[in-house]
Amino acid sequence: MPPVGDTPGAPCCPESGAETESIVEESEPAASAVALCARASLPNSAFQGDINNVALVESEQVSENIDNSELSAYVSAFIEKEVGNDLQSLKKLDKLIEQMTKNKIQLEEQVLTISSEIPKRIQSALENAEESKQFLNQFLEQEMHLLHSINSHLLASQPWMDGLGAMINQIEEIERHLAYLKWISQIEELSDNIQQYLMTNNVPEAASTLVSMAELDIRLKESSCSHLLGFMRATVKFWHKILKDKLTSDFEEVLAQLNWPFIVPPQSQAVGLNRPASAPETYSNLETLFCQLLKLQTSDELLTEPKQLPEKYALPASPSIILPIQIMLTPLQKRFRYHFRGNRQTNVMSKPEWYLAQVLMWIGNHTQFLDEKIQPILDKAGCSVNARLEFSRGLMMLVLEKLAADIPCLLYDDNLFCHLVDEVLLFERELHSVHGYPGTFANCMHILSEETCFQRWLTVERKFALQKMDSMLSSEAAWVSQYKDITDVDEMKVPDCAETFMTLLLVITDRYKNLPMASRKLEFLELQKDLVDDFRIRLTQVMKEESRASLGFRYCAILNAVNYISTVLADWADNVFFLQLQQAALEVFAENNTLSKLQLGQLASMESSVFDDMINLLERLKHDMLTRQVDHVFREVKDAAKLYKKERWLSLPSQSEQAVMSLSSSACPLLLTLRDRLLQLEQQLCFSLFKIFWQMLVEKLDVYIYQEIILANHFNEGGAAQLQFDMTRNLFPLFSHYCKRPENYFKHVKEACIVLNLNIGSALLLKDVLQSASGQLPATAALNELGIYKLAQQDVEILLNLRTNWPNTGK
Repeated sequence: MPPVGDTPGAPCCPESGAETESIVEESEPAASAVALCARASLPNSAFQGDINNVALVESEQVSENIDNSELSAYVSAFIEKEVGNDLQSLKKLDKLIEQMTKNKIQLEEQVLTISSEIPKRIQSALENAEESKQFLNQFLEQEMHLLHSINSHLLASQPWMDGLGAMINQIEEIERHLAYLKWISQIEELSDNIQQYLMTNNVPEAASTLVSMAELDIRLKESSCSHLLGFMRATVKFWHKILKDKLTSDFEEVLAQLNWPFIVPPQSQAVGLNRPASAPETYSNLETLFCQLLKLQTSDELLTEPKQLPEKYALPASPSIILPIQIMLTPLQKRFRYHFRGNRQTNVMSKPEWYLAQVLMWIGNHTQFLDEKIQPILDKAGCSVNARLEFSRGLMMLVLEKLAADIPCLLYDDNLFCHLVDEVLLFERELHSVHGYPGTFANCMHILSEETCFQRWLTVERKFALQKMDSMLSSEAAWVSQYKDITDVDEMKVPDCAETFMTLLLVITDRYKNLPMASRKLEFLELQKDLVDDFRIRLTQVMKEESRASLGFRYCAILNAVNYISTVLADWADNVFFLQLQQAALEVFAENNTLSKLQLGQLASMESSVFDDMINLLERLKHDMLTRQVDHVFREVKDAAKLYKKERWLSLPSQSEQAVMSLSSSACPLLLTLRDRLLQLEQQLCFSLFKIFWQMLVEKLDVYIYQEIILANHFNEGGAAQLQFDMTRNLFPLFSHYCKRPENYFKHVKEACIVLNLNIGSALLLKDVLQSASGQLPATAALNELGIYKLAQQDVEILLNLRTNWPNTGK
């Protein structure tokens, strides 16, 4: 059957009209079948649930009321789909009518079945609902009865519950009293044990029992029984004092036998380290007493509040010094307080080095004894304390207390304060480097980091640095290199003022790099950057005074100084210390939102450094000064090249007419001026600066000769040869001392000479190629074969037109 809508190929016969009428008549009974078929598009399977069946019946009833117009349209569409315009397809109508009739019968059967089953199912559902309602009412009645029983039982049992509650409270109260009495009994038992041990002179067991009592005290710390806590603490304190006094007395006696403390230098410590025959017994007693005192550490920490400096000094948290070392420190603490407090002649504000040197000497004097005699005892006892560092920590507290007391009296005397800071820094350096004192322990830098003291330190540091800068710039040798007579050392040709300034910055770095807080280090870094900027401004001022003599010795010295400072700062930017400061600055900037996301990203990725701003300003100054020097020399060269520009390049004899090629006489002033200035600046500028200088000069010179001399003239064969000789044999070699192939820096001039000196045949061929080249590629290839890479095609055509030695071709 052809597709629906296609026009049949054969014409209709006249009799087709009657046949059509019969078809229409036959199709009328099919209409209802078609309608039923349309309804048959609903599911033919059994309906699920009574409600669905009811809905289906209703939908069937509604569908029977479809308007005739809608039904007719549907039937027409159905016939169009099944039959179309092909009359041969009408033979299918019998089968179609038969199928529709079967569908109609099936649908009628389904409707009858559903209409008979629905009332039964509805009735069943109603019966189930009624049964469920009866069950629910029974449950509600049972619930009410059970609730009434429970309430009655609770009312009857309430007196029993009240009685049991009272009895339970009494039991709990008795249990608390019993536990309280057990604690008291345990404390008294431990106390009795300690008393018995002491009566039998068994001090080690007494100390061990005191440790147990102290541990009980720690366990009771969270208890609300204040009287029990007081009783426990009083008992611990009582026995601790007795044991501590007894052991301390014995320990001090043993130390006295060893001539402790060692006031003499280490060379004379044989008395304390190598005793006579009684030495083994003495050291045995020392070890025994040391271990017993070590057991009292727990109770000592409970009872003794460690001395703490005010919070403004931000000292790191640290445990108490172990009890035996405290006792060993006692005589030295007495000596320190006797000599360096009060009105003693040794207590002089202007001489902080006296007590600092004394502490360093004491540490040095006792290091050997502590390492060889005390440390093994601690290791044997399983204590992780380092005897030498513990001893140093105890002495350091004396120094910190002394500094905290003295610094407020020195804040407004710049000389005394600066002297104190210098001595403290020297003390810190020796303490860390020689005696291995850790930077994480409390040290003098914490005292100097206190806000008032630190700001004063910054102010004094700035003041003395500026004074030093004034003196170094006003010195007669400010612009002379210290190593001018030593070639190997004087590569940078650094003037004395610049080297002294960078040494000053390096010293400042050494002074603050051990500060405990990164924020303090960043403040010092800002001071250094301010000093660099101040020094740059001073150099700029001196440079402006010397700008009329831009090739003079002082101007070059300033340029060398700027280059040296920039180079050193760039090296410092890769130093681990400044990279750590960069990370700290990144965190501070991120918290304060003082930088853009781009700047923060550059800092985080190490694309920039903490000195970038200073380096950029110095590089800009360096470039300006070099540009001024290049412009000065270039002006002199242009003046010297005036005669060379006017050379008669059209009438010079050819190379074959000359016995020997020689330099143009008009080029001599140009080359002499250039040579003299290059030699002068090579001697006055450092290598890196001079390299930049001559490359900048060559760039300008190359363009000048190309534009002002070559393009401004016409050349015969002799003129072109003379130009090439002057350039390749005289100008280029001036720079051969500075690079291997100087002609590569004169690309315009070199390639122009190639074009001007091509033989006639090659020149004609090149001219034809350039004129006939349809694209850029063929011309470029031809130029590259001749060694021309810089000049464009149009430039080469211009140069070819400057030649006058073309043959007469009649064109």
